[in-house]
Amino acid sequence: DQSGGQTAADVVNTFSQEDLANLIYNYGEERKSRAVARAIVAARQNAPIHRTTELAKIVHSVVRSAPSVGIDPATRTFQALRIFVNDELGELDQGLEAALKILRPGGRLVVISFHSLEDRRVKNFIKEKSGRGHSVSRHLPEPDDLSRRAFLNPLTGRAVRASSHECARNRRARSALLRGAMRTQLRV
Repeated sequence: DQSGGQTAADVVNTFSQEDLANLIYNYGEERKSRAVARAIVAARQNAPIHRTTELAKIVHSVVRSAPSVGIDPATRTFQALRIFVNDELGELDQGLEAALKILRPGGRLVVISFHSLEDRRVKNFIKEKSGRGHSVSRHLPEPDDLSRRAFLNPLTGRAVRASSHECARNRRARSALLRGAMRTQLRV
């Protein structure tokens, strides 16, 4: 996005080691986030990091992956930066809420996500909007509030994954997760 907001380069070159580590862990789900952040901070003391190849090289020095995995070790770090800078999870939340408002009764909400952070958001949204979101003690009376009303009926119990045949035809389908729900008669 060229709209003048914070760039990935700004984040990489200005965030504290702790903030970088948390960002990489929370958005990239990188187990070695502390080591990656430490390496980034050490490298930028010599010169600012301006190129993706520089950042990838720094991450490669810390994170190794088995050749059989087929995923570059820097993928999670780049994913974290992209999700944070573009506020992708916030955009997803807004899109889900907007879809709920414009769907007519019987309309279908179908979402394809490509990593667990997105899928978890979609799953929890459908769960919450189907009236199953907030579990309360079985010893307490059922709450009679808006959070227990069902605005959606889930269409799938679990996320639907692409078949091996589909993945063979389209490599990107291997990480796709599909969830769906149907709009109920209740008004938001």
